[in-house]
This record gives sequence, C-alpha cells and structure tokens, in this order.
Amino acid sequence: MLWKAGILRACRDGWELMPVLFLFFATSSMANAQMPGQKAPGPPPAQIEQTSHGIRATAGREVLEVTVCSDSVIHVVATPVPSAPASPRPWMLDAQQSCPGAPFTFTQDVKAASLKTAQLEVIVNIERGNLSFRTISGESLLNEGNSIPRTYEPVELNGDHTYRVTDRFSPSITEAVYGLGQHQNGMFNYRGATVELGQNNTDVAIPLLISSKGYGLMWNTAALTYFDNRFPLDMKLTSIAGKSIDYYFLYGPEIDAVLHEYRTMTGHTPMLPKWAYGFFQSKDRYVSLDEIRGIAERYRREHIPLDAMVQDWFWWKTEGDPIFNSNYHDVAQDLEALHGENVHAMISVWGLLDPNSETYKILDAKHELVSDAHVYDATNPEARDIYWEHLPGKLLAQGWDAFWLDSAEPEEYWPHMGDAILSSRQIAIGNGAEFTNVFPFAHTLGVQDHWKVQNPGKRVFLLTRSAFLGQQRVGATVWSGDVYGTYWGLNHQVPAGLNFALSGSPYWTTDIGGYWPPHEDPIADPAFQELYARWFEYGTFCPIFRTHGHRPHNELWSFDKVEAILVNYDKLRYRLMPYIYSLAWKVTSEDYTIQRPLVMDWRTDPKTWNLGNEFMYGPAILVNPVLKADATMRNVYLPAAAAWYDFWTGKSLKGEQEIEADAPLDRIPLFVRAGSILPMGPQIEYATQDPAGPIELRIYRGADGKFDLYEDAGDGYEYEKGMHSIIPIRWDDRSSLLTIGSRQGSFPGMIEHRKFRVVLVVGGHGTGVDVTSTANAEISYEGNEVHATIK
Repeated sequence: MLWKAGILRACRDGWELMPVLFLFFATSSMANAQMPGQKAPGPPPAQIEQTSHGIRATAGREVLEVTVCSDSVIHVVATPVPSAPASPRPWMLDAQQSCPGAPFTFTQDVKAASLKTAQLEVIVNIERGNLSFRTISGESLLNEGNSIPRTYEPVELNGDHTYRVTDRFSPSITEAVYGLGQHQNGMFNYRGATVELGQNNTDVAIPLLISSKGYGLMWNTAALTYFDNRFPLDMKLTSIAGKSIDYYFLYGPEIDAVLHEYRTMTGHTPMLPKWAYGFFQSKDRYVSLDEIRGIAERYRREHIPLDAMVQDWFWWKTEGDPIFNSNYHDVAQDLEALHGENVHAMISVWGLLDPNSETYKILDAKHELVSDAHVYDATNPEARDIYWEHLPGKLLAQGWDAFWLDSAEPEEYWPHMGDAILSSRQIAIGNGAEFTNVFPFAHTLGVQDHWKVQNPGKRVFLLTRSAFLGQQRVGATVWSGDVYGTYWGLNHQVPAGLNFALSGSPYWTTDIGGYWPPHEDPIADPAFQELYARWFEYGTFCPIFRTHGHRPHNELWSFDKVEAILVNYDKLRYRLMPYIYSLAWKVTSEDYTIQRPLVMDWRTDPKTWNLGNEFMYGPAILVNPVLKADATMRNVYLPAAAAWYDFWTGKSLKGEQEIEADAPLDRIPLFVRAGSILPMGPQIEYATQDPAGPIELRIYRGADGKFDLYEDAGDGYEYEKGMHSIIPIRWDDRSSLLTIGSRQGSFPGMIEHRKFRVVLVVGGHGTGVDVTSTANAEISYEGNEVHATIK
C-alpha cells in the first residue's frame, strides 16, 4: 500500500532527509476512536512561530510557511530543503497584486496554533504539523489527511535532483469537486476519479479545484500532476517534480467569489472584439482566400449571420514561414475585401515548425528550440521575440484579425506527438519535469504581448487548443480539440466545458459537429445531420460560437435537411448580442462566468452537484442540450426560482422540480428565470451592425429584476480608460415599474438616442427567436432616467 511505502521510506531515509507531516483529523466523527494497530510514525513536534505575514512551522528539516494573502486566500508552501531557491511562477501576478496580505490574529496552546482572518481560520497541529481550514464561525472546509499527508520522494529527472511531491487531503462525505481544466472522461463531479493533469490534444491541464463547500484549491505548479480520489476519504495531489509543496486555499463561499480570487491572483480577463461573439465559419480546410471570399459572399447574399471566416492549416509553403502557397494571390487585398463585407479572418499558426523553415533555422542556430522537438521554446523571451517577428507579426501586418494557435500543448512532431512532452526536457524556464504544462500560457502570453505593442488599437483574439493557470488574462479562447463527431463526443463536451469554466477560464468552444467524422460521407447521412443540428443548438450557447470539422463541406447550406434549423439558431445568437456582450463586460469587470453549471448559482442544492449536462447562460437562460439521437423529450431539472418560463412558449413553471421538456429536432429546451430582463436586439447579420436599432426588453414576471446593458466601440482598448457606457435597467415586479436609469459613461460613436420595446412575457407572447410583433410599451431613451409602469 502507498501509505506503508511512505512510512518505510520515511523510516529508511530518516525524517531529516524526507520529512512527512500528519494531520489530526479533529472534525471527523472517528477522531477519538481507537483504530487497530499502531499510530503511524511522524516527525518531531512542530516548532511554530508567528511571522509578519502568517505562520512558520518547522519540523525536522521541513519548513511550512502559511501566508495570509487576503481575508479569504491563504498561501501554503512546504519545503523539504529550505535553502533551495523557489521556482518561478510566471502565471502569478506580482506579489503586491496576488498576495497583498491582510490583518490576522495568532494564538497558540500546547496542541495547536491558530491563525484567523476576517473570514477564515487556519489551524496547525503542533504534534503533526498539519493544516485544517475552517470558516471563522467554525465550519470545517478542508483538512490535510490524517495519515502521511505530505511526502517528498527524492528523484532525478532530466539531470536535476528534485522531489516527487504529494499532499493528501480528507474531503467530506457529501462534497463534490470540479475544475482541473478540460477532460474527455465525461465526468462532471470528480469525486472517486483519477485525473492526469498533462497537456494533450483534447485534454487541458489547469490545477484549480473547486468544491461545492465553497472553497478552491489551486495547486501552484506546472509539473505533470495526478489528482487521485479513488479512495473516497483520501484526495491526493501528486506532482512528478518540485522543490516544494505549494498551493493556495481560496474561500468564497460562492463559486463566483472563489473564481474572483483566482483571477485576482493570476489575471483578469480582457474584452474580446465584439465580432468574436458572433458566428465563426470554419472547416478542415479552405484551400484559398478565393474560396473563403466566395463563401463569405454567399452568407451575405443569403442574409445568414456571420462574423468570421477561418483559414486552417497548409496555407503555407513551409510551415513556420509566413509565405503562402500558390493558391493565394494578394492576401492583403483579399483580407481588405472581406473586411469590406464586415467579415473578419482568422488564420492557423502553429508553434510546431518545419525544420526547413527559416524561422526554425534561426531559432535552432540560437539554441532556442525545445530539445529533440520541432517546437520553439515559448518560455524563452528571446525565442518569443523571434517567433513573433518571423511569423505571426508578419501575418498581423497583412490584416489578419485573429490567430488560431493550434498545437499549443505543444506537439513535438506530426502526427500528434504531444502528450506532456516537456516533462522529459530542459527548457529555458527550468526543468521541463517541473514546467510540463506551462507552454500554452507562455505561448499565448507572448503572442498577446507582441500583438499589443505592434497594433495596440486592435483587440487580441486567439483560439488555442490548450491552457494553463493565468491564461484567462490573455485574449484567448480554448476549443476542446479534435473530438469525435458522434453523440458520444457531444455528450462528453458538455461537462468538459463546464469544468473548464470552473477552472477560472471563461472563454471556451467546440468544433460544432466534432472534428473526426464517423464515416467518409457524413454530410449525406441524415443521422449525422441530426447530430450536427443538436450540436449547433448547443454551440449557440457556448461563450464562442464556432463550427469546424474534417468534412469536405461545412457551411450551413451543406446540411440541407436541417439548414432551416441552423439558420434559426444563428439568428437567435445575433438577436441575443446585447445580452451576450453585456455578459462579456461582466466577465471583464466582475470576473463573471457566462457558461455556468447549476452548482454555481445553486451551490447548496445537492441535486445540482452531479448535473453536468445543463447550465445557465448568464443569469437568465437555462440551457438543456439534447444529447441523444432521435430524442423528442428531454429530462430537465428546474432549480429553485420564483418561476421558470419556457422560452419557446412563454408557459410558466414552478422551480425545484424535474420535468420532461419537449425537444423536437428544431428545439433545444430553454427556460428563463423569473425576474429576468432579457435584452434582444434587432435581426442583424454581423455583431456590430445597426447598433441604433430598437432593443426588445423581454421581462419575465414573478420577481424583481435587473440588467446592466453595456456598450463600447467594439474594438480597441479604450474601454479600459473608461470609454464605455452602461445603461442600468430595473424591474419592480409588485408595482410593474420599469426604470431605465441614467446612462453611465460614454465613448466616441455612441448611439445617444435609443428605443426600447418592452414585452411582458406570457404564454404565446414574447417567445422564440422572432421579434415580438406587439410590444407592451415603447420607450424613447436619451440617456436620462426613465420610469414606466408596464401593464
């Protein structure tokens, strides 16, 4: 057994070489029970002292530092060799931002030392030297385990002496845990699971764990790590390399508050350009800009909403150089023509380089490649400079609007040699075993920083296949990788995306329809077209709305049997643009999350803990993807609310119940929470079209409501300097009073005079995609507060 092996190692090597600390599990019902056998050996009693920032405990040669970062954030670092220099953590903001400190009190008796902030208490057991985290009122949140929690196993990796480090925790019997990035195991609640945290195609490693009890645990390392809860009483985190055990404990108790603390430490999320919230048309692959222009022109001709066309790979003569093959003529002119149609263009750019490319040769001559791989070392600042100067920087200058940073795990060769490859190499930042998962962060951060210097007036948008801690501060969206185009694939994307959201990263998408087709001719298969329609319905309510796949044709008209359904949902996405863009501002200004598993808003309801197949889209809309073939009904859980309204019919239903919702092929079950104010714009064909058109305010009665309508220029970073506007909208349900408050702020080009069409939703009125023909009231708004009683 592992714990026996740990004891034997401890006894063999001595506590001086490999200290192992224990926790007396004071909150367990068995804490005082006499178990068979002898108590496991432990270190000498901890010597504890107060410091200016928290607590220092010394047991043998191990030093444990507990630092108060804020009232609700505690930083824990335990080192077996105190003199060893700390490893860099580039994903963290500087200490003044990430761990500024907060007032605390310190007490100690013969058994324990206690540190208290305004929200938390941290207890260090003197006999064992272990930690317990509690609320200030005494509620137990998390405890290090009561049998060999922290171990350091000396290992040699890549020529360095390091440690395989493990910390064990004891989760409560009813606790659910989430996050950890994005994985394809179909799980939502990871209790009872083992998860490897190593970057790979379709598998994203972010070591942030969120608990239904209202806390987060950020395992502060980029090493290949294993989360293991196979034994339900033991939740352990093991990293293959490290100089210390390093983690942050974050308390909410609401999950939004936990994620706010996480982003405060690692970076807040910028606004994406407004067009990026529209529809992306993509396939593997368009062979020329002539083809792309022709498809964009047809979208415009048929009045099907579209904002971006995507150029996937093999546009190059040699991968790694910004030189197009002979299918491409005047790239800058073609891009200008697309822009004239209000269509943006994204191009695929890889960190994987052809050894014949000039970019590769320059990096190789300077020894700035990852050893034994065809990848530049993104942890090397000079390599990032060279990569930008010779590849994406030249493309940005041509007029491309976004980069698709494929193969960002990274892959080392083609095809798909990308499973945690850095773990066996030395890289500029240090031992790759300790920095296995850092590449996507360093890669995207380097591209963003160079972009903002070269073209500061154009918002960054990056699409990438992997992510790490802190990457939310880069203008990047992650997609779920090259997944199967089957119902199995679709089923697994929903919990994968929700756990990614719970990992602190708000922007995520999938290949609508999946990447790998189930057979050679999927378009001709009615069953695949049905799957595509279901996936498209779900994709409409992902933060980024994008179709892609390895199919000869992938435009909406290619799916002739379901085209009308697809166009209808595309139009719905664009009618919701005022709602979506306002939520994007909440992401930036409040650390909000758009795609929200129900546990975020109903954390104390156990029925939400394992629901990984439905979610809120913002505060108003409950989304229930249909994940089975030939389905006409869908089981839905309606959590507690004053009422829920069927988006399609206006029928009102009570909360806290399960229902069988109608789900014909053209309908994804959508329900809107009572008290919602849902702003819907006019029917438009691109995100920035006709901003002066009337906004339909759908009001769902049964509770008071509020919504802040956000607007800015749609691009550039002037919004960071206050150049944006917010129109506060409030609904008093008892008095039927709508208040549209005074506009806050302004920006160049702002529409000063607006018309609002107010619709009180009831059965058959204010429903579905189309503009409601008859409003309950129309309000002319010029920026000053307006009151209206709506009947």
